[in-house]
Amino acid sequence: MTRSLLRALPLAAAALLAGCGPQGGSALEIEPPLEGAAIGGDFTLVGKDGQAVSWSDFNGQWRIVYFGYTFCPDVCPVDAAAIGQGLSAFEKAHPDLGKQVTPIFITVDPERDTPEVVGEFAANFHPRMVGLTGTQDVIDATAKKFVVYHEKGEPSEGGGYLVNHTNQTVLFDPEGEPVALLPTDMGGPAVAEELAKWVK
Repeated sequence: MTRSLLRALPLAAAALLAGCGPQGGSALEIEPPLEGAAIGGDFTLVGKDGQAVSWSDFNGQWRIVYFGYTFCPDVCPVDAAAIGQGLSAFEKAHPDLGKQVTPIFITVDPERDTPEVVGEFAANFHPRMVGLTGTQDVIDATAKKFVVYHEKGEPSEGGGYLVNHTNQTVLFDPEGEPVALLPTDMGGPAVAEELAKWVK
């Protein structure tokens, strides 16, 4: 786990403990567990239609950001499905707030993930999920800003390969600041519950 996230975990634990005190406390009084973490930053990548898409294009929107790749055999589709299911459930319960949340899937495998491929992949999990790609250098720089490790594995005999990468799902506020990790490993309902905690 990265140093930034390790620094954020004690904050998350302290926030949870604060809510258990005799005063009760509400979610509004709990500090975001990733508040102040050095995660995120400006980028300009490529969307499904080949158009430039920048981080600033999402200003005013809550953002769910996940780095993965479309050829991922197991983890990425499961996480993307949890994001899509969680957001859909949150939209159903809170329509006005739900439309203010944009899920973003950024590939770590631009060699195979063309704009069309990553765009189609993302749309399979939620109609508003944005799929982004770019040159390898730009992807590398963007991943670094979002504290995402990724490394191409050795090719198989058939030429295929895996990409090792961090599978964290981060919620950002409308100013682009990190708020919390979303528990995609626990499924869509857990993601919806976490969204309801922070998106106000």
